[in-house]
Amino acid sequence: MTSISKSSLASDQERSSKTYSLKREVPVEEHFDLLVAGGGPAGVSAAVCAARLGARVLLVEATGCLGGMGTSAYVCAWDPMANGEQMLVGGFMRELVETMYERKFLSPGIDPKTWRRDYHKWTPFSPEGLKLILDEKIMDAGVELRYFTKVIDADVETKEKVVNGVVISNIEGYSFIKAKKFIDATGDAVLSGLCGAPYREAGVDTPHIMPATLPHIYSNIDWSKKQSFATQSAQGVELLEKEYELGNLTQNDRHIVGISKIGNTIGYFNGGHIFNMRATKITDLTEGMILGRKIAREYQNFMKKHFSPFQNMEMVATASVMGVRESRRILGEYELNETDYLAKRSFPDQIGIFNKSIDIHPYDTSIEEYERFKKEYRETGRLKVGEYFGIPYSVLVPKGWQNLWTAGRCVSADVKVQGSIRVQPAASMMGQAAGTAAVQSLKTGQPACDLDTERLISTLRTEGANLPQKKLSKKMTRS
Repeated sequence: MTSISKSSLASDQERSSKTYSLKREVPVEEHFDLLVAGGGPAGVSAAVCAARLGARVLLVEATGCLGGMGTSAYVCAWDPMANGEQMLVGGFMRELVETMYERKFLSPGIDPKTWRRDYHKWTPFSPEGLKLILDEKIMDAGVELRYFTKVIDADVETKEKVVNGVVISNIEGYSFIKAKKFIDATGDAVLSGLCGAPYREAGVDTPHIMPATLPHIYSNIDWSKKQSFATQSAQGVELLEKEYELGNLTQNDRHIVGISKIGNTIGYFNGGHIFNMRATKITDLTEGMILGRKIAREYQNFMKKHFSPFQNMEMVATASVMGVRESRRILGEYELNETDYLAKRSFPDQIGIFNKSIDIHPYDTSIEEYERFKKEYRETGRLKVGEYFGIPYSVLVPKGWQNLWTAGRCVSADVKVQGSIRVQPAASMMGQAAGTAAVQSLKTGQPACDLDTERLISTLRTEGANLPQKKLSKKMTRS
């Protein structure tokens, strides 16, 4: 197995042996109700939905486009949104996928049943189309958007657990944003960490880190040829092992997600694990990107050699952002857990329902880990047709915090459930709930950690969320 090394880059000790005190006078902006950090599926949904409800919203995004994993990381397929009987995902995410379909930005020939009804089916899409649509949604909602901007520090009242403002950095320098409410949609709990909210970090507080992937896009694929890229079959695994023995692959990775059609001759490939990579360590991220690009070329040669649709394909691009699956998870008012998932638990304060399998990728290249993954993903960690579990509001709130929410893969869940809800459709639902909760907090004075969730659910239902629970409660679910 190939792991991240520390041979070519400075060690943590070398880089942190001295400190430097920095003091700056920076401009203050204080005309925003809500700041949202991160423009992925959670952040966009939070910003748009809050703005539509009347809030003055600033959305800051570190890259030059919205969409996060779906665009910058080229994870160009939405995970299952239906359970074989109904579409579970409503609200802004449903609006988005329907808009993408109307504008012909989904995979050519895709059937709407894929996201409206089918069981455990993915919806591939054009990343460029998604960038365009998200820009339009943000602008139409009246959100102020700043690309190439990061949150780098926070001013908090620690005892009261209140965020006063954050420092942002971009080409114009530093600014201090004094807002009333804040949403952390960074994926890595960056804002929550800066505020001092507690979290668990993979590889630090847990023995393992789910591997990342650097996806890539190919052109000139002949989709009319019927032979599929069946690496999940016994034959596909055998071919991979032979190529590894010949020295043509860096690692004997038996689990490759595969290639999906996103255009008439275009496909995206979500394969090539980067094992033991901590997404919060810059040395790991740097070496991971270097290794990911090397692996991408190896798989291109592998597919051209063994599968007829790909004989003439060309690589268009590797992602500019690493496809991270796991980093930090906040400690929230409630931690959603595997027992809840397997029991198909419904919550009075649930802000979304979902059905995707527990999807914990192999932690290494061993046969044992590959078999563990297959059994869990296909059997022990999969709900049946017609089933779903609830995602409660309380997983969005760092425990005790007054005006801070999280949304996306860094919410409060155990490792198993995070392996299901870390994906784009679930992140979008959580983002919409966080943005809606922030506006409710603005209007009522209710803190994030003591919000009237009966009112929240009623508002989300009005905005199209699929929330079938019969029993509602003014109080959130707590640990």
